[in-house]
Formats: sequence, C-alpha cells, structure tokens
Amino acid sequence: MSGKVRSDLVALCALVLLIILGILTPEEALTGFSSSVVIMMIGLFVVGGAIFQTGLAKMISSRILKLAGNSELKLFILIILATSFIGAFVSNTGTVALMLPIVVSMAMSSQINVSRLLMPLAFASSMGGMMTLIGTPPNLVIQEVLTSAGYTPLTFFSFTPVGLVCVTVGLVVLIPLSKIFLTKKTDKGSKGKKNKSLRELAGEYQLFRNLCRVQVGGQSSLAGKTIQELSITQRYNVVILEVRRQSSSSHRHFFKTMSQEMAVADTVIQANDILYVLGEFTNVKHFAEENTLGLLDVHTAEGEMEATGNKLEFTEIGIAEIVLMPASHLVNKLVRDSGFRKKYSVNILGIQRKRQYILKNLKDEKMHSGDVLLVQGTWENIARLSEEPSDWVVLGQPLAEAAKVTLNHKAPVAAIIMLGMVVTMMFDFIPVAPVTAVMIAGLLMVLTGCFRNVEAAYKTINWESIVLIAAMLPMSLALEKTGASEMVSRSLVNGLGNYSPYILLTGVYFTTSLMTMFISNTATAVLLAPIALHAAMQLGLSPYPFLFAVTVAASMCFASPFSTPPNALVMPAGRYTFMDYVKVGLPLQIIMGIVMIFVLPLLFPFNV
Repeated sequence: MSGKVRSDLVALCALVLLIILGILTPEEALTGFSSSVVIMMIGLFVVGGAIFQTGLAKMISSRILKLAGNSELKLFILIILATSFIGAFVSNTGTVALMLPIVVSMAMSSQINVSRLLMPLAFASSMGGMMTLIGTPPNLVIQEVLTSAGYTPLTFFSFTPVGLVCVTVGLVVLIPLSKIFLTKKTDKGSKGKKNKSLRELAGEYQLFRNLCRVQVGGQSSLAGKTIQELSITQRYNVVILEVRRQSSSSHRHFFKTMSQEMAVADTVIQANDILYVLGEFTNVKHFAEENTLGLLDVHTAEGEMEATGNKLEFTEIGIAEIVLMPASHLVNKLVRDSGFRKKYSVNILGIQRKRQYILKNLKDEKMHSGDVLLVQGTWENIARLSEEPSDWVVLGQPLAEAAKVTLNHKAPVAAIIMLGMVVTMMFDFIPVAPVTAVMIAGLLMVLTGCFRNVEAAYKTINWESIVLIAAMLPMSLALEKTGASEMVSRSLVNGLGNYSPYILLTGVYFTTSLMTMFISNTATAVLLAPIALHAAMQLGLSPYPFLFAVTVAASMCFASPFSTPPNALVMPAGRYTFMDYVKVGLPLQIIMGIVMIFVLPLLFPFNV
C-alpha cells in the first residue's frame, strides 16, 4: 500500500516466504506461472499490442470519438457501456486487453489523461461480467452449487438485471470519483526537447512537395536495368528514393499487395514498378518523357492499397537526421562522392546548414562540418549509422519514432484474427478453450506480420503485471491449505445466522468481498457458495439471493490492484499506485455492496 516497493517484488517475496515456512511446496508455489489465467494474459498483451501496432485501435477509437464529439463525459460513458457489453460475453481479462489499446489511442487523440479512463475500464469489464451466465467464473460456480443441491438452474440471462444494476451504480459512482482522484497524473519525463515526428521531419525538408510517382511501362528503356547502370541522378538531376512493386501474396486481398524497397545501386527496375522520385517537377517530367514512364496523380491507388497521394510511407523505410562531426571523412566531399548509398544503403535527401535548407542540385553540394543531413534508408540501415560516432551523430530517436508508425495495411488481418478470437471465446459449442484461442490469436498476429518482428511482440508484454498475478495466485491455495479462509468465512456466517435475513446477506456479501481482496474471485466463490447455501437452507430461506451475493461480491472487487487480473492489467499503463485503487475502488466496492443488499432480495425474494 505504501507504494515504496514495486508490487511484483512484494508478491514474489510473499511467495518465497510461503515456501521457506513450509506452507507451500515449490511445485505448489509455482502453479501460478503455469496458470491458464497468466498464459492468457501474456497472449492478450500480444493481441492488444498488434491491435495498436496495425492502427486498428486508432480506427475503432476514431469511430467512438465521432459518437462522443467533444464531450469528455460522453466519451467516458461510451467506454463504460462498450466495455460492459463486451465483458458480458468475453472474459473480463480478454475485454480489458482488447479495449486497452483502443482507449489509450482515444485518450491520445482527444488529449484526455489516460489515467482517468483505464481504471474505470477495468472495473467496467468486471461489472459487464455480471450480465450473463458465462460473463465471469463465479457465476458458473453458483450455477453448479444450485444444480448440485437440486434447485432450478439459472438461465443465460438470469444475471442481466443484476448486471444492469452493477453498471448503473458503477457509472454514477465512477464519474465523480475518477474526476477527483484520477486526473492528477502527469508525465514528468515528457518535459524537455521533443523528438521530431517522421511527418514533421519530412515537412521540414519539403519532401512531399518535391516528390512524384512514376510508373514503368512495358516498353520503357528502364525495365531490366539497375539504377547504377542508368546514372539517373547525373543525367536528370533527380533521385529515385523507393521502388514499389506487386508482391507475391497479392492474390490474398487482406495481405499487403505492394512491397516497399529502397532504391539502391543494384536495384533492378521491372515493368509496372512504381518509382518514388525526388526532384524539380520539370526534371521529373523530362525523365518520365524520355523513358516512357507514366506520371501518377495523387488519386491513383497502388495495387489493392488506397491512394495516399504522393507521400512516403515509413513502414519498412524511414528517415533520420545526422550531424557531421569535425573529424568526419565526409567533410569537404561532394554528396555524389560520399558513397553513402553504396556503403550504407542510405540516401541523402537534404542538408540543413545554419538554418538554411539545401534541397536542389544536392549531388554537387560539398558537405561541411556541422551540417545536418537528412538520410533515408531501411530502419535496419538507419540503426547501423549509430555505429560511426566519430563521423556523425544520429539526432533524436529514429527507432523510437519508427515504433510509433502503424502498419495500417495489416489492420484487416488484425481485425479478422481478433474477431475470430472473440467468437471462439463467446460460444461454448466451439471446442476450443479460451486460453487456446488467445494463444492461437497471439501467434497468428506475429506470423502474419502484424508486428515488425518477434522482438516487437515481446515488448508488448508487461512483465510486472504477469509476475504480480502469477505470484499472487498461490496465495489462495495457502489460505485454503491452512484452513484460514474456511475458518473466517464459516464463523462469520454462522455468527450472523440468528439475526434477520438482511444481516446474514450483509455478512455473506462483505465476507466474500473482503476475502476476494486476498485470493482470486473464483477461489472465493468456490469456498463461500456452499457455506451460503447451507446457511440459507438451515434458516428455511431461498438460497438464490445469498448465492448471488457471493458471485456479485466476488466479481465487484475494486479496492486492490491484484484482486482481479483486469485491475493488474491497467496498473502500469495508467501509472496507478496501490492507494489509487483504495481511493476509487473502495468507495465503489462499499456502495455497490450496500445497493446489492437491498436490490438482491427484490429480484430474488428470501421466501422459498
């Protein structure tokens, strides 16, 4: 609670102590790391990362932002309602992992503090889980207990009235609480010099203004020749930056249909290639006319891809600035003699000297110490430039900027995979376990290229949350083995049984609520559901309100970051402390309990 020690370290220390004290065997203590919940969380981090990386999150968030308009309150309500609806059919962990990148993208677009939205998002997924029989595991636990005791089974939508009350209460309470307690977070590290975005850099050097696209015709003299053979820069004073051509997977419409390649000396130009040419329009026109090339206007699409105008895409190829050092071997050399393209497979696109931009006749320009060169190449080759610190210094963090570039052409692939995963998790007749569906989806996101590389997929996993949950899960086993949880629950419920049904219901609800703060909601429901059933039967009361009290209290646990996986999932992204959950979650948890003690007997009367 103090926040002075990281939560994952605290959880690991507790786990080690349980082993040292002989309460758990090493095998039992490590069960959390093989738990399907933990494996599912890892897979969902990867799926969520792919949704963000492909721009799918931005597309979905822009639709929701249109509905919300300029109202922050309307956006808040829409997020709660959308999350609750998804949470009714998909596990709350899955719901949060799907919504997390979308909500972060919305917060960035509308300049809302993301910490105000993420904790309510986690809580809404739990509230939505109360809507249906499959929404959350405790619902299935009480169904099993009722059926085993010979009572009428609950239907798929028996939970819906209770779920609607939960969402309504949650919405009313979270609007003021989130505004008071969750809007103070600021990123201290963001002060200082900001990196130029790739678009800003391109605009600064007027790349888009001087960029044209030409298509190589079947009769063109360029076809079948290398760029070096043609001496295009010397003859026409233009530079070929990129070559785009139909890729081999073009028969599959949801895969990328145009490949993006750097124009290097040994690049062989083929018929139907689209060349991105930098230079004065008159020079480009002369180059096109002499070589039977078609000038493309801004509306002409490339393959199956939408037209984006004469603009560079920074998917595989990027740009960066480098500053020449006084001792550099390039000082006083002409750009054409620099050997940049041959040695590093990188093009020089412009020079900034004493706040002046040199963009024309670049090949004949002599480079000076302190010049800032705008270079273009694959991200891999740009990364290699950092290995020559005596010659130049790479400005900013080009690879960090590259990571922000979304692979928009992969958005349909990510959408299909995500939809397949959700459908598989929603319907019981599909013989695939939820954890298997998530693992398959995560693997497919990597194999279909929704990430630049496998390392990018690994970087999306928040290991602090994973270790926290994996180390906390065996705590429930320790409490069960020592008999501590059963002793507390049985004594509390038995002690209150002599008073009115409302007092007993209050005892059942808040005992469950308290225990869920320390052990998983499913384990709490398994433990307390039979006790609540027997207590109701001994007093001749209907077990339904008491068992609903168990499942609601087990699911509506908000006062701790590790009471439910969704709470842990949003903790790092929202930069929350333990006390943030206490300030916002505890009042909500108490108010929800008070409301439920009066609502449950109205929906499910005490009389048998």
